[in-house]
Amino acid sequence: MIEREVIHTNKVSKRIMDVVQDLSEFFVVFVKILIELLQRFFEKMMTKKFKDISGEIILITGAGHGIGRELALHYTAWGSVVVCVDINEKNNEETLKKAKRLMQNSVYAYTCDVSDREAVLQLAAKVEAEVGRVSVLVNNVGIMPTHPLEQHTPEEIRRVFDINVLSHFWTLEAFLPQMKQQYRGHIICISSIAGVVGLTNLVPYCATKFAVRGMMEALHQELRDGPYKDFIKLTLIYPYMTNTGLCKRPKVKFPSMLGLLDPKEVAKKIVEAHRANVTETTIPSSLLHINNWCRLLPIRCSLLLKDYIDSGVESDL
Repeated sequence: MIEREVIHTNKVSKRIMDVVQDLSEFFVVFVKILIELLQRFFEKMMTKKFKDISGEIILITGAGHGIGRELALHYTAWGSVVVCVDINEKNNEETLKKAKRLMQNSVYAYTCDVSDREAVLQLAAKVEAEVGRVSVLVNNVGIMPTHPLEQHTPEEIRRVFDINVLSHFWTLEAFLPQMKQQYRGHIICISSIAGVVGLTNLVPYCATKFAVRGMMEALHQELRDGPYKDFIKLTLIYPYMTNTGLCKRPKVKFPSMLGLLDPKEVAKKIVEAHRANVTETTIPSSLLHINNWCRLLPIRCSLLLKDYIDSGVESDL
């Protein structure tokens, strides 16, 4: 009888100690969160610190036009070594010519279908041999068919996922090891505002851009758990509709506030986010904060606001 009471007492004591330990750990986490919030608040008040990117070997997919081309020009102007990759050789060569006017011997062009894993692995070996190990990867390539879901063909849906999602995995497989070998690197992925909110006529496209968001969040956690957390940075960008030709029939209710963005300005903001080691941001940055607050509201409230803004894309059929 006494032995049972002792066992019971020990169990109760252990439970109490476990609860005390859990509460202590929670208190420590709570204090760390408060400190982090205060630190971020003061950082907002201070001038941003931008890192030097001159001399970085930066590989950009989809560099043949639009945001990719403007990124190539911006990075070249900053003194980076730029590797332009695109499936369209003619467009890519045009980007190369424009960039070489800024920095003659620091720009390279390679033709590659980044949805083809073997082609990407071969590209990585060639770039390493001819240019050097890539230290910054910009996954920019993407396609955007815009019509109702039932009017997408199976082949079209597969192609959207091959280019907008799987290409990221192949470039990561090819170039992340190079960054780990150097103990330095930065991965920048261009998602979309369609990776933040769902939009009509963009069901497959939204699915791919949400997938990129999940991929980057999980990769960030994976790197945090390993020896590279202080050496390899990640940045995820969600641009609003940009005037690159992808938005064939944009629908904008308030053009003065939410008109199509200029690719040059978008590229500038991406480079700024890269240099400031921003983890994620929309362009314009206010849209991410608006979305985060709207997610706290009942779904009907969010839909009412979305209906009021009434922006998106019409069917391209």
